[in-house]
Amino acid sequence: MSTVTNGDKSIFDRRESQVRSYCRSFDTVFTKGQNATLTDVEGREYTDFLAGCSSLNYGHNDPDMKAALIEHITGDGIAHGLDMYTDTKARFLETFEKTILEPRGMDHKVMMVGPTGTNAVEASLKLARKITGRKNVIAFTNGFHGMTLGSLALTGNAGKRNGGGGVSLGDVTHLPYDGSMGDVDTLEVARTLLNNSSSGVDKPAAFIVEPVQGEGGLNAASKEWMQGIAALAKEHGALLIVDDIQSGVGRTGTFFAFEPFGIEPDMVPMAKSFSGMGLPFAALLVKPELDVWKPAEHNGTFRGNTHAFVTARVALEKFWTDDTFAKEVTEKGEVLHQRLSEMAQKIDGARLKGRGMMRGVDVGSGDLAEAICAEAFKNGLIIETSGAGDEVVKVLAPLTIPMEQFKAGLDTLAAAVDTCVQNKIAAE
Repeated sequence: MSTVTNGDKSIFDRRESQVRSYCRSFDTVFTKGQNATLTDVEGREYTDFLAGCSSLNYGHNDPDMKAALIEHITGDGIAHGLDMYTDTKARFLETFEKTILEPRGMDHKVMMVGPTGTNAVEASLKLARKITGRKNVIAFTNGFHGMTLGSLALTGNAGKRNGGGGVSLGDVTHLPYDGSMGDVDTLEVARTLLNNSSSGVDKPAAFIVEPVQGEGGLNAASKEWMQGIAALAKEHGALLIVDDIQSGVGRTGTFFAFEPFGIEPDMVPMAKSFSGMGLPFAALLVKPELDVWKPAEHNGTFRGNTHAFVTARVALEKFWTDDTFAKEVTEKGEVLHQRLSEMAQKIDGARLKGRGMMRGVDVGSGDLAEAICAEAFKNGLIIETSGAGDEVVKVLAPLTIPMEQFKAGLDTLAAAVDTCVQNKIAAE
């Protein structure tokens, strides 16, 4: 029997790489998860406001997804099929087409890529550059798109970029995101640079943008700004890539975070909660006229997770056949907005950020944000930070969390804010 059952974590120090990170904030051994509740080796329960960084929008171990997956496995369903035709893939694609794409007037093809979000982003970059014959890609300040080198070149955070070990991260121009320069109209900045042949900004193959910047601090773009970026891409013959990996699958209240903006992305990288159950599964949605790769021109061993096809289909059938779930998410998002607003008022200079169930409070200091999250964890709440300086306390609770538990978790967070603010005042 593993020694971790007795709370001994020495195996992790002895054998796991130093690069591990989340375990440093949540120093216990977890053994069980159900919806928004995690249980550790000592039997203590925690409310999960992290949800696998939005990979568990439907919570831990949804019973219907679990039952379908067990039935698939015990029935000797295909476990790995490369990109061959399988019954599970067909049923997923049919459900996705009927439930998500057709109601939204989207005729995008579904390109199966490697298992994580950065694989979908890398595929979008390769394809955009192939189609346009251009190298440069426009990304935005505070953006995060993945840790492989192409995606890392798009990412703004210096700490993450430094992980590249000095390798050149080129062929990307970083422009200011909506609101990142105070009262300056960043859309006009982008327009001016792109229309000036002496600006040094090469004609772009694509623009890549997050509707809400998850790791960048929950900066939420406005409808007008997103529409302006879409128009600018079209004007300059560039493709529009909307990275909906963290902000999608209901996180902001609609299946895609860009839905309220009335734009038509050329490509949409999807991952995280796309599988429904936290299984590795990423895909790139591509407009049909851009689906130009020859067979196997972009491939990989794990293009499409057959087990994830099962759970993703069940998630679509269970949560997206009508607007009931979306309305519940919107209601919880309003509760979250109200409670975080109250917390922000207790901190000098604090700002509310985000949209829907992807919200947080910029408390102005990474040290204060870290202290709040640590205090919350002591009292049974798992919550993390984001932003360039980890200054944002970020709520990513499962969208399926029961309202009573959600409010109780927010009570715990509010108490942590009170304690840390009082400690800060006492120390000054």
